[in-house]
Amino acid sequence: MTASTEDLQQETRLLEDTVRRFVQTEVAPHLEQWEEAGEFPRALYARAAELGWLALGYPTELGGIEAPWHLRNAMTVALARYGGSGGLMASLFSHNIGLPPVVRHGSPALRQKVIPGVLRGETIAALAITEPGGGTDVSALRTTARREGGDYVVDGEKVFITSGMRADWLTVAVRTDLKNKGPGGISMLIVPGDAPGLSRNALNKMGWLCSDTAQLRFDGVRVPVGNLVGQEGEGFKMILTNFNGERLGMSAMALGFSECCFDEALDWARQRKTFGMALVDHQVIRHKLVDMKMRIESTRAWLDAVSARADAGVKGPEWVAQVCMLKNHATQTMQFCADQAVQILGGMGYMRGTKCERIYREVKVMMIGGGSEEIMKELASRQLGLL
Repeated sequence: MTASTEDLQQETRLLEDTVRRFVQTEVAPHLEQWEEAGEFPRALYARAAELGWLALGYPTELGGIEAPWHLRNAMTVALARYGGSGGLMASLFSHNIGLPPVVRHGSPALRQKVIPGVLRGETIAALAITEPGGGTDVSALRTTARREGGDYVVDGEKVFITSGMRADWLTVAVRTDLKNKGPGGISMLIVPGDAPGLSRNALNKMGWLCSDTAQLRFDGVRVPVGNLVGQEGEGFKMILTNFNGERLGMSAMALGFSECCFDEALDWARQRKTFGMALVDHQVIRHKLVDMKMRIESTRAWLDAVSARADAGVKGPEWVAQVCMLKNHATQTMQFCADQAVQILGGMGYMRGTKCERIYREVKVMMIGGGSEEIMKELASRQLGLL
Protein backbone atom coordinates (compact mmCIF):
# COMPACT_ATOMS: atom_id res chain seq x y z
CA MET A 1 0.00 0.00 0.00
CA THR A 2 1.47 3.35 -1.01
CA ALA A 3 1.55 6.41 1.21
CA SER A 4 -0.82 8.20 -1.15
CA THR A 5 -3.34 5.39 -0.83
CA GLU A 6 -3.07 5.53 2.96
CA ASP A 7 -3.57 9.29 2.91
CA LEU A 8 -6.60 8.89 0.65
CA GLN A 9 -8.19 6.31 2.92
CA GLN A 10 -7.53 8.43 6.01
CA GLU A 11 -9.01 11.50 4.34
CA THR A 12 -12.09 9.52 3.35
CA ARG A 13 -12.56 8.10 6.86
CA LEU A 14 -12.33 11.56 8.43
CA LEU A 15 -14.89 12.90 5.99
CA GLU A 16 -17.26 10.01 6.66
CA ASP A 17 -16.93 10.51 10.43
CA THR A 18 -17.73 14.20 10.06
CA VAL A 19 -20.79 13.41 7.98
CA ARG A 20 -22.00 10.83 10.50
CA ARG A 21 -21.71 13.27 13.40
CA PHE A 22 -23.42 16.01 11.39
CA VAL A 23 -26.37 13.75 10.59
CA GLN A 24 -26.71 12.48 14.16
CA THR A 25 -26.68 15.94 15.75
CA GLU A 26 -28.08 18.33 13.15
CA VAL A 27 -30.29 16.28 10.83
CA ALA A 28 -31.77 13.16 12.41
CA PRO A 29 -33.54 14.93 15.33
CA HIS A 30 -35.39 17.22 12.90
CA LEU A 31 -35.81 15.28 9.67
CA GLU A 32 -39.38 14.09 10.19
CA GLN A 33 -40.43 17.64 11.05
CA TRP A 34 -38.75 18.93 7.90
CA GLU A 35 -40.47 16.24 5.85
CA GLU A 36 -43.84 17.37 7.18
CA ALA A 37 -43.00 21.03 6.56
CA GLY A 38 -41.84 20.36 2.99
CA GLU A 39 -38.55 22.18 3.52
CA PHE A 40 -35.55 22.44 5.82
CA PRO A 41 -34.07 25.64 7.32
CA ARG A 42 -31.98 27.82 5.03
CA ALA A 43 -29.42 27.95 7.83
CA LEU A 44 -28.45 24.38 6.90
CA TYR A 45 -26.83 25.69 3.70
CA ALA A 46 -24.50 27.89 5.74
CA ARG A 47 -23.68 24.98 8.03
CA ALA A 48 -22.83 22.72 5.08
CA ALA A 49 -20.71 25.54 3.67
CA GLU A 50 -18.79 25.84 6.95
CA LEU A 51 -17.90 22.16 6.62
CA GLY A 52 -16.70 22.78 3.06
CA TRP A 53 -19.22 20.48 1.41
CA LEU A 54 -20.92 23.02 -0.85
CA ALA A 55 -17.57 24.10 -2.27
CA LEU A 56 -16.18 20.66 -3.16
CA GLY A 57 -15.07 20.51 -6.78
CA TYR A 58 -15.24 24.25 -7.50
CA PRO A 59 -12.34 26.57 -8.45
CA THR A 60 -10.49 28.08 -5.52
CA GLU A 61 -10.64 31.57 -7.03
CA LEU A 62 -14.43 31.41 -6.65
CA GLY A 63 -14.32 30.18 -3.06
CA GLY A 64 -14.30 26.52 -3.99
CA ILE A 65 -12.24 23.56 -2.84
CA GLU A 66 -10.59 21.56 -5.56
CA ALA A 67 -11.57 17.95 -4.96
CA PRO A 68 -11.45 14.85 -7.14
CA TRP A 69 -14.55 12.78 -7.75
CA HIS A 70 -13.54 10.14 -5.23
CA LEU A 71 -13.70 12.70 -2.42
CA ARG A 72 -16.98 14.21 -3.62
CA ASN A 73 -18.40 10.71 -3.91
CA ALA A 74 -17.29 9.86 -0.37
CA MET A 75 -19.20 12.84 1.01
CA THR A 76 -22.28 12.05 -1.11
CA VAL A 77 -22.34 8.36 -0.23
CA ALA A 78 -21.89 9.04 3.49
CA LEU A 79 -24.60 11.71 3.64
CA ALA A 80 -27.01 9.41 1.81
CA ARG A 81 -26.08 6.42 3.96
CA TYR A 82 -26.41 8.09 7.35
CA GLY A 83 -29.07 10.67 6.50
CA GLY A 84 -31.33 8.51 4.37
CA SER A 85 -33.08 11.52 2.84
CA GLY A 86 -33.02 12.25 -0.88
CA GLY A 87 -35.01 15.43 -0.35
CA LEU A 88 -32.39 16.88 1.95
CA MET A 89 -29.60 16.13 -0.49
CA ALA A 90 -31.48 17.23 -3.60
CA SER A 91 -32.06 20.75 -2.32
CA LEU A 92 -28.89 21.15 -0.28
CA PHE A 93 -26.81 20.38 -3.37
CA SER A 94 -29.04 21.73 -6.14
CA HIS A 95 -26.21 24.11 -6.99
CA ASN A 96 -24.20 21.14 -8.26
CA ILE A 97 -26.45 21.02 -11.30
CA GLY A 98 -27.19 24.75 -11.46
CA LEU A 99 -23.65 26.15 -11.28
CA PRO A 100 -21.43 23.98 -13.53
CA PRO A 101 -22.54 25.72 -16.77
CA VAL A 102 -21.65 29.06 -15.15
CA VAL A 103 -18.28 27.75 -13.97
CA ARG A 104 -17.38 26.44 -17.42
CA HIS A 105 -18.90 29.07 -19.69
CA GLY A 106 -19.89 32.16 -17.69
CA SER A 107 -18.03 35.43 -18.03
CA PRO A 108 -15.66 36.35 -15.17
CA ALA A 109 -18.14 38.98 -13.97
CA LEU A 110 -21.07 36.55 -14.00
CA ARG A 111 -19.06 33.89 -12.20
CA GLN A 112 -18.11 36.33 -9.44
CA LYS A 113 -21.67 37.61 -9.14
CA VAL A 114 -23.30 34.20 -8.75
CA ILE A 115 -20.95 31.50 -7.50
CA PRO A 116 -19.11 32.67 -4.32
CA GLY A 117 -22.31 33.47 -2.41
CA VAL A 118 -23.75 30.07 -3.20
CA LEU A 119 -20.62 28.25 -2.04
CA ARG A 120 -20.75 30.24 1.22
CA GLY A 121 -24.31 29.06 1.78
CA GLU A 122 -25.69 32.60 1.54
CA THR A 123 -27.68 32.08 -1.65
CA ILE A 124 -29.29 29.09 -3.38
CA ALA A 125 -28.86 28.07 -7.02
CA ALA A 126 -31.08 25.81 -9.12
CA LEU A 127 -31.29 24.48 -12.66
CA ALA A 128 -34.44 25.05 -14.73
CA ILE A 129 -34.63 23.01 -17.92
CA THR A 130 -37.67 20.68 -17.89
CA GLU A 131 -40.94 22.07 -19.22
CA PRO A 132 -44.57 20.94 -19.02
CA GLY A 133 -45.10 18.54 -21.91
CA GLY A 134 -41.41 18.54 -22.78
CA GLY A 135 -39.87 15.95 -20.47
CA THR A 136 -36.56 14.60 -21.68
CA ASP A 137 -36.86 16.18 -25.12
CA VAL A 138 -34.78 19.23 -24.20
CA SER A 139 -34.30 20.30 -27.81
CA ALA A 140 -38.03 21.02 -28.10
CA LEU A 141 -38.20 23.53 -25.22
CA ARG A 142 -40.52 26.51 -25.69
CA THR A 143 -39.37 29.05 -23.11
CA THR A 144 -38.14 32.05 -25.11
CA ALA A 145 -35.74 34.91 -24.44
CA ARG A 146 -35.96 37.71 -26.99
CA ARG A 147 -33.42 40.51 -27.07
CA GLU A 148 -34.65 44.03 -26.25
CA GLY A 149 -31.81 46.53 -25.96
CA GLY A 150 -29.59 45.54 -23.05
CA ASP A 151 -31.99 42.88 -21.77
CA TYR A 152 -33.45 39.52 -22.62
CA VAL A 153 -37.19 39.22 -22.07
CA VAL A 154 -38.09 35.71 -20.91
CA ASP A 155 -41.50 34.06 -21.35
CA GLY A 156 -42.45 30.46 -20.64
CA GLU A 157 -42.74 27.75 -18.00
CA LYS A 158 -40.54 25.22 -16.23
CA VAL A 159 -41.61 22.29 -14.07
CA PHE A 160 -40.15 19.82 -11.52
CA ILE A 161 -37.50 22.37 -10.51
CA THR A 162 -35.58 21.34 -7.39
CA SER A 163 -35.09 24.30 -5.02
CA GLY A 164 -37.38 26.19 -7.37
CA MET A 165 -39.41 27.81 -4.60
CA ARG A 166 -36.54 29.64 -2.94
CA ALA A 167 -33.62 29.69 -5.38
CA ASP A 168 -31.86 33.05 -5.57
CA TRP A 169 -30.30 32.16 -8.93
CA LEU A 170 -31.90 30.09 -11.67
CA THR A 171 -29.85 28.70 -14.54
CA VAL A 172 -32.55 28.61 -17.21
CA ALA A 173 -32.55 26.97 -20.63
CA VAL A 174 -34.19 29.34 -23.11
CA ARG A 175 -34.70 29.65 -26.84
CA THR A 176 -32.92 32.80 -28.01
CA ASP A 177 -33.19 32.05 -31.73
CA LEU A 178 -36.95 32.05 -32.17
CA LYS A 179 -36.68 30.86 -35.78
CA ASN A 180 -34.55 27.85 -34.87
CA LYS A 181 -36.81 25.21 -33.31
CA GLY A 182 -33.97 22.72 -32.77
CA PRO A 183 -30.98 22.43 -30.43
CA GLY A 184 -29.10 25.26 -32.13
CA GLY A 185 -31.59 27.85 -30.92
CA ILE A 186 -31.07 27.11 -27.21
CA SER A 187 -29.06 29.24 -24.78
CA MET A 188 -28.51 29.38 -21.01
CA LEU A 189 -29.44 32.41 -18.96
CA ILE A 190 -29.05 33.27 -15.27
CA VAL A 191 -32.34 34.62 -13.90
CA PRO A 192 -32.37 36.28 -10.44
CA GLY A 193 -34.93 34.76 -8.10
CA ASP A 194 -36.42 38.16 -7.30
CA ALA A 195 -36.92 39.19 -10.95
CA PRO A 196 -40.33 40.84 -11.58
CA GLY A 197 -42.59 38.58 -13.63
CA LEU A 198 -41.26 35.34 -12.12
CA SER A 199 -43.91 33.34 -10.27
CA ARG A 200 -43.55 30.00 -8.49
CA ASN A 201 -45.95 27.26 -7.43
CA ALA A 202 -45.00 24.46 -5.05
CA LEU A 203 -45.54 20.88 -6.21
CA ASN A 204 -46.57 17.94 -4.00
CA LYS A 205 -44.55 14.78 -4.45
CA MET A 206 -44.42 11.10 -3.53
CA GLY A 207 -40.98 11.49 -1.96
CA TRP A 208 -38.19 14.00 -1.48
CA LEU A 209 -40.70 15.71 0.81
CA CYS A 210 -38.32 18.16 2.49
CA SER A 211 -37.02 19.32 -0.89
CA ASP A 212 -39.00 22.21 -2.29
CA THR A 213 -39.98 21.55 -5.90
CA ALA A 214 -41.65 24.14 -8.08
CA GLN A 215 -43.35 25.00 -11.31
CA LEU A 216 -41.99 28.31 -12.57
CA ARG A 217 -43.64 30.83 -14.85
CA PHE A 218 -41.80 33.64 -16.64
CA ASP A 219 -44.03 36.51 -17.79
CA GLY A 220 -41.93 39.18 -19.46
CA VAL A 221 -39.01 38.66 -17.07
CA ARG A 222 -36.22 41.07 -17.99
CA VAL A 223 -32.67 39.78 -17.55
CA PRO A 224 -29.47 41.73 -18.35
CA VAL A 225 -27.58 40.55 -21.41
CA GLY A 226 -24.57 40.06 -19.14
CA ASN A 227 -26.43 37.12 -17.53
CA LEU A 228 -26.08 35.07 -20.70
CA VAL A 229 -23.95 31.99 -20.01
CA GLY A 230 -21.40 31.66 -22.80
CA GLN A 231 -22.68 32.46 -26.28
CA GLU A 232 -26.14 32.28 -27.81
CA GLY A 233 -26.92 28.89 -29.33
CA GLU A 234 -24.48 26.97 -27.08
CA GLY A 235 -27.01 26.00 -24.42
CA PHE A 236 -27.85 22.54 -25.68
CA LYS A 237 -24.21 21.42 -25.58
CA MET A 238 -23.91 22.80 -22.04
CA ILE A 239 -26.96 20.80 -20.97
CA LEU A 240 -25.61 17.55 -22.39
CA THR A 241 -22.24 18.04 -20.69
CA ASN A 242 -23.92 18.97 -17.41
CA PHE A 243 -25.86 15.70 -17.35
CA ASN A 244 -22.70 13.60 -16.99
CA GLY A 245 -21.78 15.11 -13.63
CA GLU A 246 -25.37 14.98 -12.43
CA ARG A 247 -25.66 11.29 -13.28
CA LEU A 248 -22.37 10.46 -11.61
CA GLY A 249 -23.53 12.27 -8.48
CA MET A 250 -26.88 10.47 -8.54
CA SER A 251 -25.07 7.14 -8.80
CA ALA A 252 -23.16 7.97 -5.62
CA MET A 253 -26.40 8.98 -3.91
CA ALA A 254 -28.06 5.72 -4.95
CA LEU A 255 -25.12 3.75 -3.56
CA GLY A 256 -25.40 5.56 -0.22
CA PHE A 257 -29.15 4.95 -0.01
CA SER A 258 -28.60 1.26 -0.79
CA GLU A 259 -26.12 1.07 2.09
CA CYS A 260 -28.60 2.87 4.32
CA CYS A 261 -31.24 0.22 3.58
CA PHE A 262 -28.74 -2.57 4.22
CA ASP A 263 -27.66 -1.06 7.55
CA GLU A 264 -31.23 -0.64 8.78
CA ALA A 265 -32.27 -4.11 7.63
CA LEU A 266 -29.26 -5.76 9.27
CA ASP A 267 -29.77 -3.87 12.51
CA TRP A 268 -33.44 -4.87 12.59
CA ALA A 269 -32.67 -8.49 11.72
CA ARG A 270 -30.25 -8.76 14.62
CA GLN A 271 -32.72 -7.30 17.11
CA ARG A 272 -36.07 -8.72 15.98
CA LYS A 273 -37.00 -12.11 17.46
CA THR A 274 -39.29 -14.55 15.64
CA PHE A 275 -40.01 -18.15 16.56
CA GLY A 276 -37.54 -17.89 19.41
CA MET A 277 -34.59 -16.67 17.34
CA ALA A 278 -33.29 -13.49 15.77
CA LEU A 279 -34.37 -12.79 12.20
CA VAL A 280 -30.75 -12.93 11.05
CA ASP A 281 -30.55 -16.52 12.30
CA HIS A 282 -32.98 -17.51 9.54
CA GLN A 283 -31.13 -18.49 6.37
CA VAL A 284 -33.64 -16.78 4.09
CA ILE A 285 -32.99 -13.43 5.78
CA ARG A 286 -29.21 -13.81 5.60
CA HIS A 287 -29.51 -14.58 1.91
CA LYS A 288 -31.56 -11.42 1.34
CA LEU A 289 -28.81 -9.42 3.03
CA VAL A 290 -26.14 -11.10 0.91
CA ASP A 291 -28.12 -10.33 -2.26
CA MET A 292 -28.20 -6.68 -1.19
CA LYS A 293 -24.49 -6.66 -0.41
CA MET A 294 -23.60 -8.17 -3.80
CA ARG A 295 -25.33 -5.35 -5.62
CA ILE A 296 -23.90 -2.70 -3.32
CA GLU A 297 -20.31 -3.86 -3.84
CA SER A 298 -20.67 -4.09 -7.63
CA THR A 299 -22.09 -0.56 -7.67
CA ARG A 300 -19.23 0.72 -5.51
CA ALA A 301 -16.60 -0.84 -7.75
CA TRP A 302 -18.21 0.54 -10.90
CA LEU A 303 -18.59 4.02 -9.38
CA ASP A 304 -14.93 4.02 -8.33
CA ALA A 305 -13.79 2.95 -11.81
CA VAL A 306 -15.86 5.52 -13.70
CA SER A 307 -14.89 8.28 -11.26
CA ALA A 308 -11.19 7.43 -11.52
CA ARG A 309 -11.40 7.89 -15.29
CA ALA A 310 -13.11 11.25 -14.81
CA ASP A 311 -10.39 12.37 -12.38
CA ALA A 312 -7.75 11.29 -14.90
CA GLY A 313 -9.46 13.23 -17.67
CA VAL A 314 -10.05 10.05 -19.66
CA LYS A 315 -13.46 10.82 -21.12
CA GLY A 316 -15.19 10.23 -24.40
CA PRO A 317 -18.22 8.43 -25.86
CA GLU A 318 -17.43 5.13 -24.14
CA TRP A 319 -17.06 6.90 -20.78
CA VAL A 320 -20.40 8.64 -21.28
CA ALA A 321 -21.94 5.22 -21.96
CA GLN A 322 -20.38 3.94 -18.73
CA VAL A 323 -21.94 6.83 -16.78
CA CYS A 324 -25.37 6.07 -18.27
CA MET A 325 -25.16 2.36 -17.50
CA LEU A 326 -23.78 3.04 -14.02
CA LYS A 327 -26.68 5.37 -13.25
CA ASN A 328 -29.14 2.63 -14.21
CA HIS A 329 -27.26 -0.04 -12.27
CA ALA A 330 -26.94 2.14 -9.15
CA THR A 331 -30.61 3.09 -9.06
CA GLN A 332 -31.67 -0.50 -9.70
CA THR A 333 -29.47 -1.49 -6.76
CA MET A 334 -31.21 1.14 -4.67
CA GLN A 335 -34.61 -0.16 -5.77
CA PHE A 336 -33.69 -3.74 -4.89
CA CYS A 337 -32.21 -2.84 -1.50
CA ALA A 338 -35.16 -0.63 -0.54
CA ASP A 339 -37.58 -3.41 -1.45
CA GLN A 340 -35.65 -6.07 0.47
CA ALA A 341 -35.17 -3.83 3.51
CA VAL A 342 -38.89 -3.09 3.75
CA GLN A 343 -39.57 -6.82 3.41
CA ILE A 344 -37.14 -7.65 6.23
CA LEU A 345 -38.60 -4.99 8.52
CA GLY A 346 -42.08 -6.26 7.73
CA GLY A 347 -44.85 -4.08 9.13
CA MET A 348 -42.33 -1.67 10.61
CA GLY A 349 -40.89 -1.14 7.15
CA TYR A 350 -44.26 0.23 6.07
CA MET A 351 -44.26 2.83 8.83
CA ARG A 352 -43.19 6.45 8.43
CA GLY A 353 -40.03 7.12 10.35
CA THR A 354 -37.98 4.20 9.08
CA LYS A 355 -35.30 5.11 6.57
CA CYS A 356 -36.11 2.27 4.20
CA GLU A 357 -39.75 3.39 3.97
CA ARG A 358 -38.63 6.87 2.95
CA ILE A 359 -36.08 5.53 0.48
CA TYR A 360 -38.65 3.13 -0.96
CA ARG A 361 -40.79 6.15 -1.89
CA GLU A 362 -37.79 8.00 -3.32
CA VAL A 363 -36.56 5.25 -5.63
CA LYS A 364 -38.55 6.31 -8.67
CA VAL A 365 -37.37 9.90 -8.74
CA MET A 366 -33.81 8.58 -8.79
CA MET A 367 -34.62 6.24 -11.69
CA ILE A 368 -36.33 9.03 -13.65
CA GLY A 369 -34.45 12.19 -12.68
CA GLY A 370 -31.32 13.11 -14.60
CA GLY A 371 -32.42 10.88 -17.47
CA SER A 372 -34.81 7.94 -17.24
CA GLU A 373 -33.66 4.33 -17.54
CA GLU A 374 -34.97 4.16 -21.08
CA ILE A 375 -33.09 7.28 -22.15
CA MET A 376 -29.92 6.05 -20.43
CA LYS A 377 -30.02 2.75 -22.33
CA GLU A 378 -30.58 4.45 -25.67
CA LEU A 379 -27.85 7.03 -25.08
CA ALA A 380 -25.44 4.30 -23.98
CA SER A 381 -26.20 2.23 -27.08
CA ARG A 382 -25.46 5.22 -29.31
CA GLN A 383 -22.24 6.14 -27.48
CA LEU A 384 -21.09 2.52 -27.79
CA GLY A 385 -21.76 2.55 -31.54
CA LEU A 386 -24.35 -0.20 -31.44
CA LEU A 387 -26.39 1.40 -34.23
